[in-house]
Amino acid sequence: MHMADALLSPAVGLAMDAVSVAAIGISVAKVKRDELNEKKIPVMGLAGAMVFAGQMVNFTIPATGSSGHICGGILLAGLLGGAPAFLSLTAVLIIQCLFFADGGLLALGCNIFNIGALPCLLIYPLIFKPFCKGSPDNRSLSIASVLSATAGLSLGAFCIVIQTLLSGVTALPFSTFAALMLPIHFVIGLIEGTVTAAVLCFVFKMRPELIDVSPSGKNLNGVSIKKTLVVLTVATVLTGGALSLFASAHPDGLEWALEKAASGIPGPEAGQKTAAGTSAAGLIGAAITFLLAGSAGLVISKVKKSRRIK
Repeated sequence: MHMADALLSPAVGLAMDAVSVAAIGISVAKVKRDELNEKKIPVMGLAGAMVFAGQMVNFTIPATGSSGHICGGILLAGLLGGAPAFLSLTAVLIIQCLFFADGGLLALGCNIFNIGALPCLLIYPLIFKPFCKGSPDNRSLSIASVLSATAGLSLGAFCIVIQTLLSGVTALPFSTFAALMLPIHFVIGLIEGTVTAAVLCFVFKMRPELIDVSPSGKNLNGVSIKKTLVVLTVATVLTGGALSLFASAHPDGLEWALEKAASGIPGPEAGQKTAAGTSAAGLIGAAITFLLAGSAGLVISKVKKSRRIK
């Protein structure tokens, strides 16, 4: 669902850059203000790395000739909370843009907003948390995950249509583009929601304290999370190094919609990728994400602690 520069005008791209920078600033301030337990910093890095690897694995949407991949906003928010999740996902998107040409530089602000801000800062507090208020269980986590992921993907897809329309760079008919984008991303959202539910329920069973909406989600004192970190590391390596080898060759939902709506318009992920190249990119990108997201959490935590001491 990464937008390409070819879909945007400079005015819309720069405007969305400003919106995303503001969202990042608000999230940093919120993380400074709220408690970010130091034990969640490695989770922030590893979960971001796992999402990066997961985004490398496109799965086929049956009977459509298209594919999709998870975006990971609700998954990260369920583990970290909305603001830390958004910062972690922002790190993923920046790395994808700068190192792997996945989404254009002009479109970076749009991608951060559509893929990161909407699920983490809007959908998570409005849909996910209300369904899990009180004491969450597997049922409430599953329902919240599916509803939130589906809503987040659908809203992000609609924003892409609006941003493309406002740019006026392409001759895509609004109604046709929207009619193609929304159903395909609704289905992708259902699949992502199912994956998110499975991961969050598994973590909830292993370490309920790591789930943000859990009553003990802010208190990890005396809790060992080594096993969970090992599981997240193994999942990241297997996803980036092995599952990415079997990624679907079909165009993703946005590329598919563009091809159907009009011909000759560049897709967001043009070019052929070899299986080995995809696997290597998944592992390298996941490692960089871990370092960047984990470092961001560590810096914010240290700054907050130093101010508290003063």
